[in-house]
This record gives sequence, C-alpha cells and structure tokens, in this order.
Amino acid sequence: MRWFDELLYSSSSSLGYIQRFRVDKVLKEIKTKRQHLLIFETPYFGRVLVIDGVVQTTEKDEFAYHEMLSHVPILAHGKVKRVLIVGGGDGGVLKQVLRHRGVTSVTVVEIDETVIELCEEYLPLISEGAFKNPRTNLVVDDGFSYLAETTDSYDVIIVDSTDPFGPGETLFTEQFYNNCHSRLKVNGILVSQNGVPFTQEQEFVSSYNRLQNIFKDTTFYLTVVPTYVGGYMALGWASDFEAHRWVTRDDLAARHRGAGLTTRYYSPDIHKASFVLPPFITEMIA
Repeated sequence: MRWFDELLYSSSSSLGYIQRFRVDKVLKEIKTKRQHLLIFETPYFGRVLVIDGVVQTTEKDEFAYHEMLSHVPILAHGKVKRVLIVGGGDGGVLKQVLRHRGVTSVTVVEIDETVIELCEEYLPLISEGAFKNPRTNLVVDDGFSYLAETTDSYDVIIVDSTDPFGPGETLFTEQFYNNCHSRLKVNGILVSQNGVPFTQEQEFVSSYNRLQNIFKDTTFYLTVVPTYVGGYMALGWASDFEAHRWVTRDDLAARHRGAGLTTRYYSPDIHKASFVLPPFITEMIA
C-alpha cells in the first residue's frame, strides 16, 4: 500500500506536521520545466492534484475553494464583463466564472501548460471543458510578466496561484499587486489565495501589508477546504471601491438568482459571513 505525505508542513518545518493520503493508483507523475506534477486516486477525496509536493485540489472538496474565489467578487461587483485569472490551470475557477452569463471574456494566464493538459485528461470533472469555451482566452505565460506588459484592463482579477515559492513566488510581491491595480478598471476587484492564517501567518500578514499599501479597501474573506489543512483558508480582497464589500444580502440574493447559479458552498449568507474574521486572525493584521 502506497501513501502520499504532503510536504508543506513536513517534519523539516517548525510545525512538524504531515497530511497523508492513501494512494490507490498513480495516474500521472512528471517533472516539467518548472515543477513536479503528481495526480493520483484516493478512496475518499477522489483524484488529487499535487504540485511540488503540495496538494492543489481534489475532486471531493474543490468546490469550496473555486466557488468562493469566483462568485464572491463577481456577485459583489454586479456588472462584471472581463475577468483575468492568474494561474488556475486546473480550470475550476474558470468553470465557475463562465457560469456568469454576463461575463463576456475570461483570460487565463497559466505558467505551465502541462498542468492544463493533465488536468483536462485526468481531472475533467473540475473544468468540464471550460478551456474550450469560446469566451476563454488562454495565455501560457508567467503571470507576473503578463501583468507587467499587458495593456488590457479587467473588472475582476483572480489570482489562483500556488504558495509563495517556486513559480508562484512573484505573485505575492508588492510589484505584482501594483501591476494588478494598474490593470483593474475603475471599481475593479482583486481577489487572491493567501494561505491558511493558522499555519501560514507570515504569508498572510505579508500579503495584507503589501495590498493595503496599494488599494483603498483591503481585507480577507474565508472559506474552509478540508485538504487545505489548518482551518480557515484566507482569500485576499482588494479594491478602490469599498461599497463592493458592503453590498447588501438582498442585492446579493437577487444577483445570485439572476445568474441562475446552483452552488454547493457559496450562498448570499455565506458571502456576507465570510468577511467576518475571528479575533485570532484580525489580531494578526491589527
């Protein structure tokens, strides 16, 4: 019997903590030019994507992450047409964004095209053909470079990156956040994955400090993804239009109904509640 031990909180770290999965079958393992990819089957979580030893998504719980990273900014904004996704090679965020009929164009900038190819082949339920949607514009490039060079602008930018090491490291820098700010339309929103505060406090606090230097309204909202161990997953929120964060529950409900969404984690009530941070988190960024 084979087991997979996630490396994020391995015995070599100060936490000395390991998440372990029973591997029923290895579907694909490959070293690309940029990172090590592994996809395997488990008895409970279904198929699992691992990049550089860290779990990125599973068939069982991906909805809790992808729905919140997508629907919260789009429904809070209310008039989103153009969306940029940085990372997101599994296609889960893209699938959720494309469920909004008012969105006319989604650009996905993924640094490693092999991630997309393997996820389409071995994890098709996560994207469900989203990369072939005519509204999708796929760019194989480094997200940092793309934001520094593009002249396009977006209503929402979603940063669905790996953790801040390897290819994802530059996507947590102040310069990257500055580039995102410059490519957002007036009243645009930036959201990003910023780790699990309980176990990744330094990453969380550093992101907050950098974002608040650039945007007028900076905070985090929360989701819970069982395989992102450590409790609440923090999703960064940054905009120059504070009213987006305070949209009413009734307005969110109307937009949710209008979009015709059926969701497993997101709801207007969850949307509002997700911005309420427990004291141990607010103390980190006080």
